[in-house]
Amino acid sequence: MNVILAETAGFCFGVERAINLVHEQIDKADGKRKIFTYGPIIHNAEVVRELEEAGVFSVEGPEDFERIKGSVLIIRSHGVSRDIYEQAKAHEIEVIDATCPFVKKIHKIVDEESLNGKHIVIIGDRNHPEVAGIIGWAHGDVDVLLNEEEAERFTLQENKPICVVAQTTFNLMKFQYIVEIIEKKGYDINVINTICNATQARQKEAESVSRAVDAMIVIGDPKSSNTQKLYDICKKYCKDTYYIQTVRDLELANLQSGISVGITAGASTPNNIIQEVFLNVRGKKL
Repeated sequence: MNVILAETAGFCFGVERAINLVHEQIDKADGKRKIFTYGPIIHNAEVVRELEEAGVFSVEGPEDFERIKGSVLIIRSHGVSRDIYEQAKAHEIEVIDATCPFVKKIHKIVDEESLNGKHIVIIGDRNHPEVAGIIGWAHGDVDVLLNEEEAERFTLQENKPICVVAQTTFNLMKFQYIVEIIEKKGYDINVINTICNATQARQKEAESVSRAVDAMIVIGDPKSSNTQKLYDICKKYCKDTYYIQTVRDLELANLQSGISVGITAGASTPNNIIQEVFLNVRGKKL
């Protein structure tokens, strides 16, 4: 069996940085100070479980700040809105900011462009924590567009220029389609492609590998937005594409004799999980 493991599979820079910051705080606290994360540090249940075993738990929102007063709060790589920092400070919480630098860049763009009178349009999933955080840096109303249908329905009553940004993990091709639809409406528009380089490289490689194999395995947490997008891309080019979280979900019986198999993984999938799947597929007796 020929098995191709994507070179871009696994932790991206922002996720690895966030995980490292959590472990630094665990070592620094030495069990004497409570550590929390704002939401799960990454969208991976295995990693979250391991951190909970080390005494690091998550809070869901500012309504929990009174309960964790005086503790350490780590902002996850997805980032948060401006007011979360302010409320944490008011509750004497020490904030360790693990926001991905690519997301931070979007916060700065939205902050400055909206102050300059531009209407902000975010291409992404309004229910994703990264997008919720980005919205919280705008001075004024924001529109979030997920697909071409929503872009077709988009109208702006005020005669204001528009600044378009994207969720860092959004599908590049879909982003381009949506931007084209908005541009045809004749607005004064400034488009800033804020999809991170790692995401673009991962998606391009997923397409390339899935075109070249008989079956494709995509590894990641069910709640991971970027992994879901990888699955959608792979499924488009390889009918036999499987979405798994760990090796426990791997059904080797689905992989027939003599086929080629590709493997990729989302940005929040640990390398040990990827390697375990890779070794099990490669070692399948056919």
